[in-house]
Amino acid sequence: MKKILQVILFLVVIVLGFFAVKTAFPKDVSRYPFFVVLLLLDVYLWNSVKKKILRQGKFIRILATFLYWLPLVLILVLFIVSAIKPVMFWDAGIRTYMFGIVFITYASKLFAVLFLFLADIIRLLGYVYRYATQKKKRTPEYEGAKITRSKFLVNMGLISGGVVFSGFLAGMLKWVYDFKLRYVDLRLSKLPDRFNGLKIIQISDLHLGSWASADPLKNVVNIINDENPDLVFFTGDLVNFATREAFDFESTLKDIHAKYGVYAILGNHDYGDYVNWSSAAEKQENLEEMYSLYRRLGWKLLLNENDILDIDGQKLAIIGVENWGAHERFPKYGDLEKAIYGTGDIPLKILLSHDPSHWENVIRRKYPEIALTLSGHTHGFQFGIETSNFKWSPAQYMYKQWAGLYQNNDQEQYVYVNRGTGFIGYPGRIGILPEITEITLKS
Repeated sequence: MKKILQVILFLVVIVLGFFAVKTAFPKDVSRYPFFVVLLLLDVYLWNSVKKKILRQGKFIRILATFLYWLPLVLILVLFIVSAIKPVMFWDAGIRTYMFGIVFITYASKLFAVLFLFLADIIRLLGYVYRYATQKKKRTPEYEGAKITRSKFLVNMGLISGGVVFSGFLAGMLKWVYDFKLRYVDLRLSKLPDRFNGLKIIQISDLHLGSWASADPLKNVVNIINDENPDLVFFTGDLVNFATREAFDFESTLKDIHAKYGVYAILGNHDYGDYVNWSSAAEKQENLEEMYSLYRRLGWKLLLNENDILDIDGQKLAIIGVENWGAHERFPKYGDLEKAIYGTGDIPLKILLSHDPSHWENVIRRKYPEIALTLSGHTHGFQFGIETSNFKWSPAQYMYKQWAGLYQNNDQEQYVYVNRGTGFIGYPGRIGILPEITEITLKS
């Protein structure tokens, strides 16, 4: 009877959780089955370690139980409170590190579960083997015999979970603001002589709603200004949920300077699509605030349009499209035909497009005249391995172009994917550091 009640309670929690996610995070409803699986794995791991925990002294037992279930409690609190007060109105520090604790804890648990699951598979195979090979008449040797898990695998699971937790914690405390300035020299035969040596700084995916203070952003601004760029391009995702997240950083962003100006486009997070607004008018007001913010910053926001940079009669077209993503989760507001209009006689065209899947699926196939596209969006997954000879990240299984410079076969057409200057979700970086890109155009 007790187990039946537990199953019923579990199903009720799943149903209530679905409606909570639908209310608080409408864009993440499609991910809800993943959260259910996560909960099942949580229960599985608990059943694997609870005997060890319950054998401890009272204080240790209570503390260990509390710490184990704390991430799940935080998720429940997140859903409940966000239904009353949307997360965009929460304190940035509380919101960011609550997400961080939940993320690194469950990532660590998943590694532990992998080893424990393998141990259970071995246990099951051992049971089948013993059952199949023993004689029909049971012998006392196997009667009631217990087949335990491999202690090695169990210990490896717990150790790996601890190592992963420590690594993700270091990513939060050490590498999240360890900005890396990457230098790229790009040779283009169509580059007008007057633009030879043009220095472009690209930043992307600031996600200011994740930043607890403006101090790290001031460091970004100083790095940019110290390079004395000709142009600065921001390739989208200024905020997480709503424009108001950027207001506390406005004065800092104003300090970015470039000889020929700062240009920007919108990313998928900048439209307010991840919030349940009370009305369409409220959502539009949020977007108008975004436009107004860029005007106050003095940045040129390109909304499916272009701007011609003319120096001594030689011209370069800077084209900016709104977000266009191949994945159905991301909006397709980009209108490249509209954005490129009027640039036919410009020899060199640079496009700002937030999502690199736009380049892969549209630009390189239909617009060979666009020599360089600058994108972001992937963050390099904020996790991976990068050396001089090797580059890997889970991002590569979702995006063909996910970090760095890519060429369209042997054609003189490129896309550069910035690894993101900020972060979202997990407030840290491991292996894939936050990036500021300096691209120098050469003829």
